[in-house]
Formats: sequence, C-alpha cells, structure tokens
Amino acid sequence: MSADATQALIAKTIADNDIVLFMKGTRQFPQCGFSATAAKILDHLGVQFKDVNVLDDMGIRDGIKAFSNWPTIPQLYVKGEFVGGCDIMREMFQAGELHDLICQKGIPHTHHHG
Repeated sequence: MSADATQALIAKTIADNDIVLFMKGTRQFPQCGFSATAAKILDHLGVQFKDVNVLDDMGIRDGIKAFSNWPTIPQLYVKGEFVGGCDIMREMFQAGELHDLICQKGIPHTHHHG
C-alpha cells in the first residue's frame, strides 16, 4: 500500500470505531508490555475497542506514527481524537479522566464507580 492509502485506511479505521488502540499484538495476545497495559486499562473500563496490530503491517506501524505525530506504540484514539500512549492512558485512568472522557463521548461501557 502507498503511504497515502495507509493514511486513508488509518483515518477510516479511526472514524469507524469509537475507540481504536493501535498496539503491538492483539488485545488477547499483546506483544509488548505497554500494549498489554493499554489493552488492560480499556478492558477494565469495560469498553469495546478495535485493536489494530501494527506488527501485522509495517506500513501501519510507520503510518500511525506519522498520522498522530507521536513516536511510540500503543496509541489510543477515542471518537476520532488522539488521546495518547500508555503513560498518558495510565495517568488519565488513575485520575478517572479516561472514564470521564468515555462518558462525555457517550461511549457505552460496563464499568461503574462505587
């Protein structure tokens, strides 16, 4: 795929799914610790998310870094907006901000406080 086609595919994937996690491996079988942590956070929140394994496609692996202008994987997108990588996700999760964001965006989830 050309770089343009890859960027278009990335944009479509993000547009078609409320939550997209570009990660190394899959949610069932993450291939790196950061990706595993990111997937675990989303599972804990009880949201459905699309996992995109960047190891399957070098074009996507390079393309997502260009798309977001962010140098590392994993990368989380919520409703089309780039949220950040593992560290940002962990900080937001611990502060309750990730849950708030999901609520604000009206994304169905099963996690309830209290």
